[in-house]
Amino acid sequence: MGSDGGQRTWGIAQLVEDFGVTARTIRFYEDRGLLAPRRRGQQRVYEVRDRVRLALVLRGRRLGFSLGEIATIVDMYDAEPGEAGQLRYLLDQIAARRLDLERRRRDIDETLAELAVVADRCRDDLAGLAAGS
Repeated sequence: MGSDGGQRTWGIAQLVEDFGVTARTIRFYEDRGLLAPRRRGQQRVYEVRDRVRLALVLRGRRLGFSLGEIATIVDMYDAEPGEAGQLRYLLDQIAARRLDLERRRRDIDETLAELAVVADRCRDDLAGLAAGS
């Protein structure tokens, strides 16, 4: 979209392309109050703030945070930095998410090991069948 009074702005099509999401996804996040573009007639105009917030939302989704958790965290982006309650909340959310991801990683490692055992048995059975033919 270019420059708007010296500040870089983007249209929805540019964000769709840059972030690899659909326009519907971006509008959904707007409906949830996570993004708040300016309007120029019918056109949405996204500023740096919106772009950063979209990146944070998408990262939060990839990490498995709920939209409510993401909203709380993303709203911290606009708040005064260093508020102890906000920082504690964010640290608590990070700790909980890390524990969940570590549990999932252990589950995945165990499942991979079990699958390797089953695959080895299948190979042995196939070799035995081939030898008996």
